[in-house]
Amino acid sequence: MKFFQNAVDVYFKMFPDKAFSVSSVFCEFTLGGREFSIKWYGVIIAFGFLLAVLFGGRIAYTWKINLDKMIDVLIGGTILGVIGARLYYVIFAWDTYKNDLLSIFKIWEGGLAIYGGIIGGILGAYIACKIRKMNFLNLLDLVGMSLLIGQGIGRWGNFANQEAFGTNTNMPWGMWSQKIAAAVTRDSAALAARGIEMDPAGYVHPTFLYESIWCLLGFALLYLVLKKFRKFSGELFLIYGMWYGLERMIVEGFRTDSLYIAATNIRVSQLLSAVLVLACLVVFFIAMIRYTKNPKPIEGVDWFPPDAVPTLKERKMARLKAEAEVKAQTAQETQQGSD
Repeated sequence: MKFFQNAVDVYFKMFPDKAFSVSSVFCEFTLGGREFSIKWYGVIIAFGFLLAVLFGGRIAYTWKINLDKMIDVLIGGTILGVIGARLYYVIFAWDTYKNDLLSIFKIWEGGLAIYGGIIGGILGAYIACKIRKMNFLNLLDLVGMSLLIGQGIGRWGNFANQEAFGTNTNMPWGMWSQKIAAAVTRDSAALAARGIEMDPAGYVHPTFLYESIWCLLGFALLYLVLKKFRKFSGELFLIYGMWYGLERMIVEGFRTDSLYIAATNIRVSQLLSAVLVLACLVVFFIAMIRYTKNPKPIEGVDWFPPDAVPTLKERKMARLKAEAEVKAQTAQETQQGSD
């Protein structure tokens, strides 16, 4: 078994004489006479997915969401998420697949779009929530926080592949590698047709890094809102939509691998991000106005009599009490099991 194969030296403008060796293959091995490889991209994506699931499971436990139901949601969301990510990419890169339809199913060769994954995943979660009778808006809040963990970590898979980079830049954090230069040279004609002039020898924007930092900061923001300011179900997901959409709307403009609408220069993800930000902003203000006029406890998370209108402090104390009761019950069950 061989580890860390297919390495390339990566340079940053702030460290022009320092090379960072980055491999795209985690390991290669032979099994049954056939050669296999595990890519860093898959390892990093799986790690981000695992952390997102663990965090979501913890929040679900705190909110007293049935974990069996959560597993059903996870399965449905994952399956439709992968399908949605692939369909989204194929639809807007149809010229690549129209003459070889079987290649549509070769997802291991790349071609998954995050927005398609989010749309498909939410659809799968909605179906599961309807079947299992779960609060969909609360689930969306949980999903929003978990997505930011997965996206923030998963973007480093692009760094391992030296892909999803941006246009040339003179900023200190600009990066360059032989793999980037080769990709720029290969795609120079297509980029020029879109009005993008690139120098293969120049440093480029590490757009994966921009998104990673933004997503992890967004997770910290949503977690703070969860603990201190959350007022209604769906609030966290609306903030997620505004936060991520704003970043993608800006950073997508730097990227060189964008999907476009037909023969136009309109980037699909940039347009969708702008729509997402606007839609979430409008819904957020409408929901906040409704809450201000008629405050209500959050169903399934805070536990109050139907006619009670708690303060934020009261809701926090109730949440802490509920968490303490869950811990005490778990400790009691553990003790009984050991007896």
